[in-house]
Amino acid sequence: MLVHVPAVLDADQLRHCRTVLASSEWEDGRATAGIQSAQVKRNLQLPPASLPARELGSVVLGALEKNPLFISAVLPQRVYPPLFNRYDATMSFGSHIDNAIRGIPGSPIPLRTDVSATVFLSDPDSYDGGELVIEDTYGQHAVKLPAGEMIVYPASSLHHVRPVTRGERLASFFWVQSLVRDAAQRAMLFDLDMALVQLNKDAKQHPALVMLTGVYHNLLRTWATP
Repeated sequence: MLVHVPAVLDADQLRHCRTVLASSEWEDGRATAGIQSAQVKRNLQLPPASLPARELGSVVLGALEKNPLFISAVLPQRVYPPLFNRYDATMSFGSHIDNAIRGIPGSPIPLRTDVSATVFLSDPDSYDGGELVIEDTYGQHAVKLPAGEMIVYPASSLHHVRPVTRGERLASFFWVQSLVRDAAQRAMLFDLDMALVQLNKDAKQHPALVMLTGVYHNLLRTWATP
């Protein structure tokens, strides 16, 4: 399930992120890649422990906490501290699958990567190429969103970033351990929640809403693994 989450970051937050990133020092993106991914990864990344990465990570996390669509789609239990990458001209990231388990710096508890997320920070007309291409049973989906918008998708998906041919592509990326591990179950819960949201707009007083809301929460109670 791919979910497009608009308006994650507002104009002021984007401006702040770009200002900080413009004056930051970058390192080879392979520093945080697994053995297989490192062979096809060609980009730059903020050092995860650096002050800019931690400052901007807090901005992204704060925005996610206020975004109901993200919460409904992902059902987050734990979120990996957001990372930040940069693709200059000729840079790309070949086909790969994200590591299933990642250690969180400063935490003894590893994170299971159920969901991957990318928040686009560059305006799409400021660079050519750089599409995030995600593969599923329906084929390939090329994603290049306006700045401040996000795509979330199963971390088990094969995906790659096409070469940037002009300009600079900036993004934040991270992983989420969901309360509901199974992607198909998360998709059903998301569809049901979106239907409830729409029914609350169109038929707010309908008595079936109480029953359907109960079904949602009972399914969540059954499938959640806190």
